[in-house]
Amino acid sequence: QVQLVESGGGLVQPGGSLRLSCEASGDRLDYYAIGWFRQAPGKEREGVSRISSRHSRTYYTNSVKGRFTISRDNAKNTVYLQMNSLKPEDTAVYYCAIAWSNTDWTPQSIDEYDYWGQGTQVTVSS
Repeated sequence: QVQLVESGGGLVQPGGSLRLSCEASGDRLDYYAIGWFRQAPGKEREGVSRISSRHSRTYYTNSVKGRFTISRDNAKNTVYLQMNSLKPEDTAVYYCAIAWSNTDWTPQSIDEYDYWGQGTQVTVSS
C-alpha cells in the first residue's frame, strides 16, 4: 500500500510563492506517473500538472503555465509543485496522486490514478 503525504500549503498573498511537496512511502516513485490536482469549494477536482516516470515529461493546465513547475526527486521519493505568482483563483485543496507507468504516459483522468494524498490547503488572499 502506497501512502502519499502532501505538505507546504498555507496562506500567501497574491503574487507570492509556495512549494508543495508530496512524499511517498510503501513503494518507490520511479515507475509512477504523478499528478497534482486541486479542488476549490463548490467545484470539481481538476488537474493542475503531471510528470511522467521515464523522462520526466511535464504537462500543465493552461491557467498555471508559466507560473507552476512540477518536478520529481526519485532519490527522495518526493514530487514537488513550485507555485509562483499565485492568484486568488489558485485557492484550493491541492492533492498529489500516482499511477503506475514505466513510460511517458501520464493519465489525465482522475479515475486512472491509483493512490491519493490527503491534500494540503492553499489560500491566496490579501
